Amino acid sequence: MSVNRRNFLLGTVAAAAQAGVAAAMPVGAKAESGARGTEQAGKRKPNIILYLSDQFRWDFVGANGLNGSTNTPNLDALAAHGKNFTHAVTNQPVCAPARSVLMTSRYATETNVWHNGPAMSTELPTLAGELRKAGYTSNLIGKWHLAPAKAADGGGPGYVKPEYRGGFLDLWEGANALEHTTHPFDGTIYDGDGKEITFKDQYRVDFITDRAERFLRQKQEKPFFLFVSQLEPHQQNDWKRMVGPKGSAERFINATVPADLREQPGDWHQQLPDYYGACESIDASVGRLRKVLEEENLADDTIFVFISDHGCHFMTRNEEYKRSTHNSSVRIPLIIQGPGFEGAQQIPELFGIINVAPTLLEAAGVKVPESMKGRSILPLLNDAKAREAWPNKELIQISESMTGRTIRTREWTYCVADPTGLRAATSNNYHEYQMYDQRNDPHELVNLAGRKEYRAKAAELREELKKLIVASGEPEPEIAEAKLYP
Repeated sequence: MSVNRRNFLLGTVAAAAQAGVAAAMPVGAKAESGARGTEQAGKRKPNIILYLSDQFRWDFVGANGLNGSTNTPNLDALAAHGKNFTHAVTNQPVCAPARSVLMTSRYATETNVWHNGPAMSTELPTLAGELRKAGYTSNLIGKWHLAPAKAADGGGPGYVKPEYRGGFLDLWEGANALEHTTHPFDGTIYDGDGKEITFKDQYRVDFITDRAERFLRQKQEKPFFLFVSQLEPHQQNDWKRMVGPKGSAERFINATVPADLREQPGDWHQQLPDYYGACESIDASVGRLRKVLEEENLADDTIFVFISDHGCHFMTRNEEYKRSTHNSSVRIPLIIQGPGFEGAQQIPELFGIINVAPTLLEAAGVKVPESMKGRSILPLLNDAKAREAWPNKELIQISESMTGRTIRTREWTYCVADPTGLRAATSNNYHEYQMYDQRNDPHELVNLAGRKEYRAKAAELREELKKLIVASGEPEPEIAEAKLYP
């Protein structure tokens, strides 16, 4: 008899909630499992699954209530029983730099990965490494993108040497640049010894999910940290387009066009149907893994995190898909459910990706290294004073499309850029470039930089941005006022 996945998940989580047990025994546990007793179960650290979907827009999660066409019942169920961070942002809207921030809780200019290509510093503590030191296994399946891009530097798009794995030294089934070793329906990843694991005539999301399910069905002697790193809905680089599962583009041909895109030129007309299909496949993947957790009696002992590294603006803001200061680039989905994150709650505080590692380490009872610059958001879940004290300011570094710096608050986006077109790690010479009122212009259609009516607010944001830049380890720059209102 078939089981409706969403109803299955909703029913099991609801049952645990009704029982009033924060760390309940797994659903369907056998008698021998019960004999271990709640005392031993309480001592075991929670497992952690960090599920990253590359380039997944935050408004394509149905639970965020902004898209009537997206089909994400499993993510919606995750949000309905966990913490939905509705104002999460990336601190660097491009793949490798964002991932380096996620893993180290340092800014991309400090990790050595200020743009795609360089290897992440091996000197910095990482989320995987710290969990492993605390008794976890650290396991990766999918895309990495933090080893050297060039073979001459000891790297390349495929196999990743152990010294470049950022602490993932147990199961390794991945590729440094998954987009260059695979296509949507065939390709190769590599195990820890460099042996090929190939797939053909299967959608890439499903293949990665199969490998994750295989891991979860194995007996785990220790608490585990599993990083499931999908490529979708990111475009296939050499094909220059998004690719959804077969038939999905036809189903989404007349889907909703987000308001920030529909007034802008770009390639969203061609790409949105496949993008919707790819997002739907990611949701189905999450549902599959959540169901496996239930079946393997792991659900109540596992923190499940869904996140993206950046968003997607479909060539409306620059010549590609991210690398801009706009919500379509920097706002990301972030949902966490499991031990310490039980119960439906929307967290409206501004939350940078730099805060993920400290949050998960604290949730696991592991000391946060002093090197990490982010902060745990756990106090915000139950402490009104902590919410009042939260700064709601995030530094966003922009590279490759330009050299820029942005302060993002709940109310404002204020961006400065090097006017010479310099593309470097940093600059000492910035000019005001963009300013958006998030309350009155959430789709960022009107750039207020240079408007005299907003001069006082711009000056205030400029000084706050300088403080954040200095705190990130960069020297305080000169920032010239915008002279013309565009």
